[in-house]
Amino acid sequence: MKQQKSFGTQEVGTLYLVPTPIGNLGDMTNRSIQVMQTVDLIAAEDTRHTQQLLNQFNIDTKQISFHEHNKENRIPELVARLQAGDSIAQVSDAGMPSISDPGHELVKAAILADIPVVPIPGASAGITALIASGLAPQPFMFYGFLPRKSKEQLHELETLKSHQETMIFYEAPHRLAKTLKAILTAFGPDREVVLARELTKRYEEFLRGTVEELVTWASENEVRGEFVVLVAGNEHADEESDEDPLADLNPVQAVQALVDNGLKPTAAIKKIAKQRSLDRQTLYLQYQGENK
Repeated sequence: MKQQKSFGTQEVGTLYLVPTPIGNLGDMTNRSIQVMQTVDLIAAEDTRHTQQLLNQFNIDTKQISFHEHNKENRIPELVARLQAGDSIAQVSDAGMPSISDPGHELVKAAILADIPVVPIPGASAGITALIASGLAPQPFMFYGFLPRKSKEQLHELETLKSHQETMIFYEAPHRLAKTLKAILTAFGPDREVVLARELTKRYEEFLRGTVEELVTWASENEVRGEFVVLVAGNEHADEESDEDPLADLNPVQAVQALVDNGLKPTAAIKKIAKQRSLDRQTLYLQYQGENK
């Protein structure tokens, strides 16, 4: 099981990247179990969470914590153990290591140290959602979590609005409504969106509609569960590169939509005035008049 190669006079270990279920324990593969049973060490994002998985499949391999907050110190330690001959399985709490989870920096360090890196196939929430979404499965672009700050999030979405690929985002339930409003502001109300929640679990659900419809849904319902947000690509990117995505709103409403998503009023007024060839001062006075 342990694929090894020489490192000077020493046999080096192998770094295995092991996926774990995203909800349904039945998705744990035989190969993943076998690898985790036979390696010398499991580097886990949350050792308490992973221990429950190990107990389920009778795996007694020792764990060590490896996460965003200790990676700077932990990576040299793990690489040293690999160079000394130990093989390590790296796991995140759910799904694939490195995909919106720790792992990438460890992989880079192992490659630089000429340590074999072996990926094990398995569950990934983004791909699982994509194939059942009804949106074009290829080409697609996986993004993961958008920036949390409103201004940064809206700016990032503005750079993505012309992409023709299906876009895949992750979002937490308490931020879903805000993120959908930002997508509406950047992409316009008619872009097709699919929300996939609680994938592989008992209450798995897909919600499909325009971004405007899903903004309404998120505002009228209790939002629970972890979400994959899939957004259709821009089929008219070449035609509307300079088009106002808020064309259905009057200028003052368009300014307010941008302000609600983090832009300062002066910046929002400047943007809408430029898009619509309006006098900036006149629009400023209109906006001020409606927001007294």
